[in-house]
Amino acid sequence: MTVSIVEQHSVATSPIRPFHLAFPVHCLAAARAFYGEVLGCEEGRSSDRWIDFNLFGHQIVAHLAPGSAGEKHCNSVDGHDVPVPHFGVVLERADWDALAERLRAAGTVFGIEPHVRFAGQVGEQATMFFRDPSGNALEFKSFADDAMIFAT
Repeated sequence: MTVSIVEQHSVATSPIRPFHLAFPVHCLAAARAFYGEVLGCEEGRSSDRWIDFNLFGHQIVAHLAPGSAGEKHCNSVDGHDVPVPHFGVVLERADWDALAERLRAAGTVFGIEPHVRFAGQVGEQATMFFRDPSGNALEFKSFADDAMIFAT
């Protein structure tokens, strides 16, 4: 019997390894200020072309690629225009609340304000969307029940 990668790494049954995501930015100084100071990401290695950041235990890498960031396509989800592509992290609710407050205090403009989506339904989640200085869309969410992350 073959077991899929998804089955091997169920959220409910095993620790998840950090993911790695490389993404384009227009300006490394603006990326360093946003990811380091606003989001509070620890900086790792860097060069004059890229910067590693620790995003809640995951490795993200801002690569200097002027003109390549900030696509503006959206799909409708629960009555909101959700930007595609986007990335982020599923957080514990207390961490999600703290991040939302940190972003508000920094004057972050939300594409989709922090709110609860699918209230009372399978997959109920707190969610928020915003863009980095290069226009990359980020979503951070927190599920009412982590067992519902992949529920249908």
